[in-house]
Amino acid sequence: MDAPALIGLAASLSLMAGWRPYLCLFATGLAMDSGLISAPDHAAGLHSLAHLWVLGLIGIALVAEWIADKIAWLDSLWDTAHGAIRPLIGALLAMTVIDPATFGGQIIVLMLGGGAALLSHRAKAGARAILNASPEPYSNIAVSLGEDVLAIGLLVVIFKAPIATVAVAGLILLADLSLTAAARRVLNRMFTPPRKADTAPNAPR
Repeated sequence: MDAPALIGLAASLSLMAGWRPYLCLFATGLAMDSGLISAPDHAAGLHSLAHLWVLGLIGIALVAEWIADKIAWLDSLWDTAHGAIRPLIGALLAMTVIDPATFGGQIIVLMLGGGAALLSHRAKAGARAILNASPEPYSNIAVSLGEDVLAIGLLVVIFKAPIATVAVAGLILLADLSLTAAARRVLNRMFTPPRKADTAPNAPR
């Protein structure tokens, strides 16, 4: 891959780690194992993502996350518990793709990857917290399944069509910003008391 494609891939994976971190880890490990992307020479420890037993452990976490995401109260608890884990995974995924020596240093890559994942995590957690407050479970399940399909589709695109990685990263970023803004508006309406009209009777003349 050329430099723009690598940056787009790193950005896409980091942003998606805020939604589906274990799916991104699993897909990256499979991509390294199958040769779709090169194992990182600058971080030999990340080669283990392609090992069978590591993929198995990630797969267990992936199944657990898939189940938790379909149960409203468990989804909110899962999102809260992963407030620090998702940015960490996003940072590691960025390190997997980009050589820090050619991109300003290791700290910059980690901060960019972690920051992108944190942005997506906040957008996802905020939107789903509002949705999870609904007493009926079907909307939560439908949205979760939609996220699954979208995440898998985007992963196929970025690994199979590197030329599209920058566009995918831009779309995910736009979606995250839109979700965050929409969630903020809804929360403001929910917690801002309505303005009371002046209904006091007219004073006698």
